[in-house]
Amino acid sequence: MSQTVDRALSILPLLAQGPADLGQVAERLDVHKSTALRLLRTLHEHGLVYRQEDQRYRLGARLFALAQEAVENLDVREIAHPHLVALNDRCGHTVHLAVYEEQEVLYIDKVESRYPVRMYSRIGKPVAITVAAVAKLLLADLTEPERRAIAEKLDYPMYTSRSTPDAAAFLKELAVVREQGWATDLGGHEESINCIGAPIRGADGRVVAAMSVSAPNVVVTAEELLTLLPLVRRTAETISREYSGTNRPKKV
Repeated sequence: MSQTVDRALSILPLLAQGPADLGQVAERLDVHKSTALRLLRTLHEHGLVYRQEDQRYRLGARLFALAQEAVENLDVREIAHPHLVALNDRCGHTVHLAVYEEQEVLYIDKVESRYPVRMYSRIGKPVAITVAAVAKLLLADLTEPERRAIAEKLDYPMYTSRSTPDAAAFLKELAVVREQGWATDLGGHEESINCIGAPIRGADGRVVAAMSVSAPNVVVTAEELLTLLPLVRRTAETISREYSGTNRPKKV
């Protein structure tokens, strides 16, 4: 990266902390004021910084518009898919990716198990929201009033003896998931299927999607599946970094 571009980009995180005058920018960049002014003028021309009436500079509206456009065009499925495939290659079990949309949790990607005995699911199908690990992860990230409002509207079918029985139990479980940062469904939807999941977060730290690994207990026990939790969480963290743009190359 050229020195000029590097210096110009270094101005943006400085102004993200609040407005700064020419002297502060020059001091932070360790350059003469004339050099700092030239860089600021270039950024100003592109709408990336704005000069206030008090002669201090702040981030420009164009920068926020570009950021919003970038977020809207991010495809979490496209980013996550190769990582889901890699996880499936390592563990062999079914891997899902899900999002929360219009009061439903939907699978948007799936990598099938390599084992002949596997769970049934399909992309685009809503999950059992009161028991699924991905649903717990997505709902746990909502505010407390939002969680409560949703929980009180849901039905609580007893798919198995381990299903979540009512709103109080569901809210309690969401609180635990929110605190620990991962979730399970150990026979809550189907007696023979266990599942572990982890959240995928955006740049603001909010959960944008959830991923999970599922397997029948004839293939792997719940205890054995839980040993994969560190791998599942690392995969989710890798996807989160790539999705949020925090995978930055080191300077050489």
